[in-house]
Amino acid sequence: MNVGKTLSAQIMEYVPRKNFGRIIDRYGGDAGARTLSCADLFREMAFAQLTWREPLRDIEVCLSANQSKLLSAPPNV
Repeated sequence: MNVGKTLSAQIMEYVPRKNFGRIIDRYGGDAGARTLSCADLFREMAFAQLTWREPLRDIEVCLSANQSKLLSAPPNV
């Protein structure tokens, strides 16, 4: 049983969160967001890419199944 970080969590460590947050703020990325922030959406789409998901239905099913792992990720900024 793996007790370490997931692969997606390890890869997300390489994303400069502070810079990413500044870019979102500069361009008003979260201005019209209703449910997901830009940072959350980026994490989810990166996860979909890493797990070879293509159709939106497949991404939705996979994210629902891994929701607890994604919610336990550290804050984005």
